[in-house]
Amino acid sequence: MSVKFNVVARGNPSNKAAAKKFYASVVSTGKLDQNEVAQSAAEMSTLSSGDTAAAVENFLHVITRELAKGNIVQLGDFGSFWIRTESDGKESADDVRGDSITNVLPLFKPGKRFQQALDAIVFEKASKAGE
Repeated sequence: MSVKFNVVARGNPSNKAAAKKFYASVVSTGKLDQNEVAQSAAEMSTLSSGDTAAAVENFLHVITRELAKGNIVQLGDFGSFWIRTESDGKESADDVRGDSITNVLPLFKPGKRFQQALDAIVFEKASKAGE
């Protein structure tokens, strides 16, 4: 199985006069919602799809709650989640307060098994219409 990509031209935002360069851009082939993920997981276990959906919902709630507390959430070979902040720079350390934070971003680092799966992806250029 392969992941398809298109080729897109992008300009340099810091140099509008620079020639555009071409980049690979992954083509999404579909989307699974939370219920579909639960259904798929239920097919691999003895849990019903309803029980699996409840477990997924609880799992997501726990991850969200722990990240909101500032904890790192480690999920074994899958990977780890944590948060990073962006903030306005201040002239002195005493001027930095909670309201200096302008954005909170979730970060994820894949674990060993997940990274191996990512490394094994084969990419295939998507054909253009008419080709």
